[in-house]
Amino acid sequence: MKDPVTIVTGVSYERKNIEKWFFVYNKKTCPTTMQCVESFDMTPNHTLKRLILAWKETLVAPSSTSSSMPQPLIKHDEMVSLFTALESSPFKVSSMKKIRAIVELGDETKSDFIRSGGVEAVVGMLINQFDNSDFVSFQACEEALGILHLLPLSKQDEKSFQLISQPDPMRSIAIILQRGSAEARFYAITIFRKIAKTGFNWNPLIEDQGIDLFKSLLELVYDGICNKASSYALEILFEILSSSKKSRLKAIEAGAICILIELLPDSNRSKSEKMLLLIKLLCESPEGRMAMVDHSLGIPVISKTLLQVSNLATKLGVKILWQVCNFHPTERVLEEMLMYGAVKKMVTLLHLEGRLSSTKKKVLEMLKMHCNSWKRHQCFPCDLKDYLGVK
Repeated sequence: MKDPVTIVTGVSYERKNIEKWFFVYNKKTCPTTMQCVESFDMTPNHTLKRLILAWKETLVAPSSTSSSMPQPLIKHDEMVSLFTALESSPFKVSSMKKIRAIVELGDETKSDFIRSGGVEAVVGMLINQFDNSDFVSFQACEEALGILHLLPLSKQDEKSFQLISQPDPMRSIAIILQRGSAEARFYAITIFRKIAKTGFNWNPLIEDQGIDLFKSLLELVYDGICNKASSYALEILFEILSSSKKSRLKAIEAGAICILIELLPDSNRSKSEKMLLLIKLLCESPEGRMAMVDHSLGIPVISKTLLQVSNLATKLGVKILWQVCNFHPTERVLEEMLMYGAVKKMVTLLHLEGRLSSTKKKVLEMLKMHCNSWKRHQCFPCDLKDYLGVK
């Protein structure tokens, strides 16, 4: 700590970190005790600061013999000694931070970390400590993810991938994704994203964690604290939902349709396309279509994306409306499509889309199927009635 302060619960923190906890993440609890905090007053802890300064003064400068040794060799020896003592050390958080500082030095130290058995040591610690319920053990597990998220975790490094993708470490990572600090959740989602790129089978983890896994992923999407974490969560949701129809029911139950619909209007192009892709997948099931129809913003938001975000977004929007129109063509749905401009934009698409495009075919199907409901309204084009053969 450089500027330790004490809050009302009597626990001391680094000032910038606790300010971020209260005022950036909008938390109203003490991170250590989880007590509710009514006052955000912070008192400088001068005693602790003096102790820190005194400790710094006692640090011995590196000896001439050690400074003459090659830097990688010094770091290798330090890393191995930390691995060896990790299991028995009462200062696991401090040890993990030291290991991470070495791994962050570059690709050479990352490779040395893997070769020297670092992944085995850190994953072993992650599994063993996770069964403990105390705060320090959980913090040590968060620090473990801080190290693991720096590694490639590809199938080229099969040994590391196999160690981390086992059920026990994956379960630990999933729980940190649900309960960890903002930083630790970013580590967890980064690890999951790297694993997702290998064609990982998510079904065992979904069976173990159930709806909680989807809630934690959707919470990252909804929070918006970190754009990268939000984007990673969308990618992982796509990997899971595209490979398993059964998992889509759990995602719907977790509120996926509601969250995606509410976030869609304010999202950028990339995120909008990812969200529409997820909505399309979810609307392939009856439960997803019902959730879409029941949401008051469902049809208006999808209608708005047509011809506005990108070509891909328009194609996905047409597919979603086609799924809803085919299976849930209620009077309200058809009226909202007309009211919020979906029908008008579909008419425009008839002129823009290629002759045999699948999007144009779906548009024609919807217009022919429901023109009897829409033709009564003045905004339905007269020339289109002739084109469709409607009287």
